[in-house]
Amino acid sequence: MSEQYIPTQSRSLIKNPLTIAHWLQIVLDQVVIYSVLYILTYFKVGSFPDSYQLLAGVTSLTAALIYKANGVYLFRPSLFDRFLSLLRGWTTVLIILVVLGFVTKSSATYSREVMIDWFIIALFGQMGAYLFVNLMQSKAKSSVIPTLLIGARPLGHHLASHINSNKWIPDRIVGVIEDSDMLKQQWDMESVPVLGNIEDVHSVIKAYNIRRVYIALPMQQATLVKPLYLGLADTNVDVIWAPDIFGVSLLNHSIHEVAGIPLISLSETPMIGSSAFLKSISDVLVASTALILLSPVMLMTAALVKFTSPGPILFKQMRHGWDGKLIQVWKFRSMRVHEEGAVITQASKGDDRITPVGRFIRRSSIDELPQLFNVLAGTMSIVGPRPHAIQHNEFYSGRIRAYMSRHRVKPGLTGLAQVNGFRGETQTLESMADRVQYDLAYINNWSIWLDFKIMLRTVFVLTGKDVY
Repeated sequence: MSEQYIPTQSRSLIKNPLTIAHWLQIVLDQVVIYSVLYILTYFKVGSFPDSYQLLAGVTSLTAALIYKANGVYLFRPSLFDRFLSLLRGWTTVLIILVVLGFVTKSSATYSREVMIDWFIIALFGQMGAYLFVNLMQSKAKSSVIPTLLIGARPLGHHLASHINSNKWIPDRIVGVIEDSDMLKQQWDMESVPVLGNIEDVHSVIKAYNIRRVYIALPMQQATLVKPLYLGLADTNVDVIWAPDIFGVSLLNHSIHEVAGIPLISLSETPMIGSSAFLKSISDVLVASTALILLSPVMLMTAALVKFTSPGPILFKQMRHGWDGKLIQVWKFRSMRVHEEGAVITQASKGDDRITPVGRFIRRSSIDELPQLFNVLAGTMSIVGPRPHAIQHNEFYSGRIRAYMSRHRVKPGLTGLAQVNGFRGETQTLESMADRVQYDLAYINNWSIWLDFKIMLRTVFVLTGKDVY
């Protein structure tokens, strides 16, 4: 089947490896968290009991996992943005500690005064550590390195704008060289002028005292990389190759190294290691709490479905789950019992298959509540791309690029697409493509904090007018 519609490529934040400054920041954060709790506890109770030592250890581990998942140590040009990221991360750690204290019934063991003071003072202490590391790095940073960019395509533009706006990088791109006249005319960065063609590279290096060169050529010009590098070997400049990975559909991409060989992961699920653990813990806590609070609503709905139309209470359907594995998804039945046949038709406005009770529970999303049991069973998540019918996946996978990549995480009860208006019936191919783009953006930018924001926003879209 031919590809008829290609959605715009969604991009995640570029994942930089941790520098020495970042490792220093991690150590200082842990020192601040532990030392502030020790000092406050000692002054309050005259010692540092085992219970507080356990709290310190749990907090250190939780903070390390949350900060990593929340991108606290990712580069951000604005110091305010870094402080805001730290505030989100530290607040998430506190929420997890409160939930753990409630579940384990150990909250009374700890002084409320110590906990409040610890949260505030440790937060400002970590902010102080940020300022200290920033100052030390500014002093240690070497002088500006004149840098030349080869390649004026979108990748080159992306590199030039980000490198020149990043105060943590000493490189300063002074110009770009490009053979294509069309690309020269389209180049719009006045601070990075076009300095010539590729054949002029040696004269440009000499004229501008270039000490570093970035090669950002498209994949179809990859054969030029080797002769360029060999030609620059005698100029005593650093040569850095930036592969045009934006030319393909990326999914949570990252860079690793094995046996000295750089490996670029073009498509990778974010749900590995500590991230998968945090996601699972969050799902279990939220689903358990929701089932307890919503059990009266679910029991009443079950009774209404049972006594207002013949048929089972629950509607069960096989759908694709994590990594495309088939799972059974549960919902309260909202339609009259009927045979779908080979083609499954989405519910639409005025659909006579929907029962009166079904119309209400679909509009309010009450019909989705049994999927909380899917979450507890581990086949679904609270937040993630919504699972589509298998027939719909087969139809759209041949028409929308990277459509099936949305299954690289568990499907969810709600998702980034749903809180951005793509909920309910999708009437056009473009509408489904836009929904998929939000799903891929969620995978590319996943964090626990993003999950919390989507959960909160979901409350305001539960009565969407486009749901039938």
